[in-house]
Amino acid sequence: MKEKPPIRRSPVAAADCNLSRSFELIGDRWTLLILRSALHGVRRFDDFQADLDIPRTVLSNRLAGLVESGIVKRRNYREAGQRTRVEYPLTEMGQALALPFMAMTQWGDKYLGGKKLPLTLRAKSTGEKIAVAYVDGKGRRRKASDVEAVVDPAFRQPDIRND
Repeated sequence: MKEKPPIRRSPVAAADCNLSRSFELIGDRWTLLILRSALHGVRRFDDFQADLDIPRTVLSNRLAGLVESGIVKRRNYREAGQRTRVEYPLTEMGQALALPFMAMTQWGDKYLGGKKLPLTLRAKSTGEKIAVAYVDGKGRRRKASDVEAVVDPAFRQPDIRND
């Protein structure tokens, strides 16, 4: 009798995978859109609501989750003659999302945008176009085909047999 091949699985269990944890934290549509707006400088509740046309209760819940996770913080502000209100600036953890969001933008430009490129990254100092890329420890650009994910043996999931 021929032995059945093992069922392939991701090398790391979802419970141990930091990418999976990231998806759990920011992976729903509204949270991603709020973060996109925040990365473009939106901070105030009413501005998020107007920018995204998001239901107020959904926005309130998502912002509370982002505060709890440490991605944004609550900060009071007050304009002259107005009552004190709250804004939601990104923390260092939230600002660090700029790179993966720009990588997703680059991916969307290539595969979804056709000839429409509404956003271009460029260096402030030179105006030169910038791309998100794999870079090694010496600053050299690497092709995706030259990149491998090395799994810590302590976290490696075994393949399972389909008996």
